[in-house]
Amino acid sequence: MKGLKKTLGFWDVLAVAVGAMISSGLFVLPGLAYAQTGPSVILSYLLAGFACIPTLFSMAELATAMPKAGGDYFYIMRGFGPLLGTLSGFSSWFSLSLKSAFALVGMAAYIARIVPLDLNLIAICLCLFFVILNLLGVKEATKLQLFLVLGLAGILLLYFSFGIGSINLSFFYPFLSNGAIGIFKTTAFVFISYAGLTHMVSLSEEVRDPGKNIPRALFMSLVIVIILYSMVIITTVGILPGSILENSLTPVSDTARIIGGRVMEALVTTAAFLAFISTANAGIMAASRYPLGMSRDGILPEFLAKINRFKVPYMSVLTTGMFIAFSLFFLPLQLLIKVASCMLIVLYIFANLGVVFFRESRIKSYKPRFYSPFYPYMQVIGVLIGIFLLIEMGSLIVFLTLSFMSFSWLWYKLFSRRRGVGNTALLYMLERIISRDKELASEKLHEELAHIVIEREGLIDTTTLEIIKQADVLDIKDAITIDDLFDRVAISLSETLKLKAEVFLKEFKKRRDVLLDIVERGVAIPHIFLTEIERTHMVLVRAKNGIVYPDGKKAWVAFVLVGPAGERQRHLKILAVIADIVQDCDFVKKCLIAEDEEELIFNVLLAQKYSGRSCQY
Repeated sequence: MKGLKKTLGFWDVLAVAVGAMISSGLFVLPGLAYAQTGPSVILSYLLAGFACIPTLFSMAELATAMPKAGGDYFYIMRGFGPLLGTLSGFSSWFSLSLKSAFALVGMAAYIARIVPLDLNLIAICLCLFFVILNLLGVKEATKLQLFLVLGLAGILLLYFSFGIGSINLSFFYPFLSNGAIGIFKTTAFVFISYAGLTHMVSLSEEVRDPGKNIPRALFMSLVIVIILYSMVIITTVGILPGSILENSLTPVSDTARIIGGRVMEALVTTAAFLAFISTANAGIMAASRYPLGMSRDGILPEFLAKINRFKVPYMSVLTTGMFIAFSLFFLPLQLLIKVASCMLIVLYIFANLGVVFFRESRIKSYKPRFYSPFYPYMQVIGVLIGIFLLIEMGSLIVFLTLSFMSFSWLWYKLFSRRRGVGNTALLYMLERIISRDKELASEKLHEELAHIVIEREGLIDTTTLEIIKQADVLDIKDAITIDDLFDRVAISLSETLKLKAEVFLKEFKKRRDVLLDIVERGVAIPHIFLTEIERTHMVLVRAKNGIVYPDGKKAWVAFVLVGPAGERQRHLKILAVIADIVQDCDFVKKCLIAEDEEELIFNVLLAQKYSGRSCQY
C-alpha cells in the first residue's frame, strides 16, 4: 500500500484547521443567531467553542496514536467495527463536502456582483479550480491556505481595532432577551461554526511529527478562532442596531460600512471572500482523505486509493469534486448543512467513546504521543454535550440524519460487510472482560496499530525491524552467568535454524573474550558469524535478575545476533541500529516492565525513536 508524503508542518496544519472553521459561521450566521437569543449570542459562540474541548482532547489522542488518512473514520472503524465505520466515513465525507459546497456558493455570490454569470456555473468553476490545486499536491494547497488565513485574520483584527471605539453599550441590553434556553438553543445552532476543527486530522498521515504538531495545531486553532469570533461578534452586536442585525445575512459587512464607510466594507467583503476560499480549499483537501481511508479498508472501491506522482490520492480528490459539483446543482444545501451538523455531533460522540474503548481494551500497541487529561471524565462530558446538542437540533433534522444512517447501513449490508476490518477495540475490551483464554484474542488490530506507531515514529531501517520482529525471545526469571546464557541461546538457535547446538556453542566459546566486552548500559550484544546459515537471525533475551559476567558486570537484556559469514557489512549495520536503540536512557526499564514477549518486542522497536538522549548515571 502506497503511503502519502509527509509534507505538512505545524503552520500548514494550523492554517487548515483555522481555515476550515471561519466562513459562513462568522459572516452569515451571527444575524440569524441574534434573532434567536439577542445580545447573548456572544455567549452562544463562546459556549459552542468550549463544547469542542472534550472532543478536541479525544481527537488529539487518537490522531497521535493513529496518524492515518481518514481521521475520525479510521478511529471509529478500529474502535467500533465496519458498520459504524461505514456510517462515520460517509458522514464525515458528505458533511465536509457539503460545507465546501456551501462556501463555494458564498464565493459565487460575491463574484456574481461583478461578473454577470449564473451562480451555479461560477461555483462549478471554483470547484474545478480547487480540485486542480489539490491534485498538484497537498503542500501547494496548504501554501495558499496559509496565505488566506493570514489575510483573513489581519482584516478581522483591523475590523475589531477600528470598531471597538464605536461600540454602543446600550445595544447589549437586555442581554438575556430569551433567557438561558435561548442561549443553549443558539449554541447548537452556531456549533457548525467550529465543525471544521477536528476534520484536519484526516490529513494526519501527511503531517511531519504528528505527535507534536497535531495537538499543538488543534489547540492553538481553537484558541485563535474563539478569540476572532468573540472580537467580531462583540463589535457587530455593539455597533449594528438589533432591528437590522436580526434580519441581516451580511451582518459583518453591514457593520463595517458604519465603522469605516465603503473602504472598510470592501475590506470585510474581501475577508469574507478569503474565508469562503479557505473553507472550500480546506474542505476539499480534508474530505478527499475519507474515500481514501475507506477504500483502503474495502468499504469503497479500490481505485479510490490510487496515488499520483505528487503523492496525492487523485481519484479521491476527483470523486469528492464531482460530488460537490453534483450537490451544487441538485441538493438543498441549507437543509443538508443542518443535517451535516447533526452528523458531526454524532461523530464527536463516537470519537469520545473511541478513546474509552481503546484505553479499556488495553491493546499494547495503542501508544498515543498525547494523552487526554482527566480521563474518562473529559470523554463523558464530551458525550453528554453531544447528546444535549442533538436534542437542541430538533426532530426533523434528527429524522433526516437517521435516514442518512439508514443509507450507510444499506451500503454496509450490500457492499462492505465482508470486506471491512474485522477486529476492533470494542472486541478487545469484551474479550478481556469475558474471556480467560488468551488464545481467543485476535492479533490483527494489535499488529496494525503497532505498524502505525513504528511508521509514525520514523523507524525506517526495515531490515533490522523485521529481524527484531522475527527474533526468538527468551524470558529468563532467574539470575544466570554469561556461559549459561550461551547454552540457552544455542539450544534456541538449534531449534530455529535446524543446526546442532554445538555449532553455536563452539563459535561462542571461540569469541568468548571479545563477547565479554560488549556490554552497554545493562545490555549485552553478543554476535557471531557462521558459514552454515544463509540469513541473519536474532535471539532477544530478557533476564529479570540479570546476566552476571565474570568481572561483576551485569546485563538485563541481550541481543544475540547470528549472521552469515559472507554478509559482515550488513551485520555491522544491524549492530549499529541495535547500539542506537540501546542509547534510550529508559530502554532496560521499558524491557523489564513489559508484560509479555509481544510487548517486549514492541518496546524494543519503539526505543529507536527516543535514543541519543543524555543520561544521568
